[in-house]
Amino acid sequence: MDIPDELINLERTAEQERARMAGLAGEEYAAQWQAWLAASTAVQAEITAHAEAVGANRFDVEAAVKKAARHTEQDPAE
Repeated sequence: MDIPDELINLERTAEQERARMAGLAGEEYAAQWQAWLAASTAVQAEITAHAEAVGANRFDVEAAVKKAARHTEQDPAE
């Protein structure tokens, strides 16, 4: 399945925002949770739109995006 770089980048951003919640408490945690929620909502909306545009199962697209976003080995020539 061909996954656009935009979706991969949005997923990575959401994961980074989630990771930033670690160790926070109180208002700092609440503010970071809002940042994660916004990023997560954005990626979910784009996944749904992409799935509809290409006629794919939304859950398959999401799984492919998550797999691609977590794939750390990238060809430096790209």
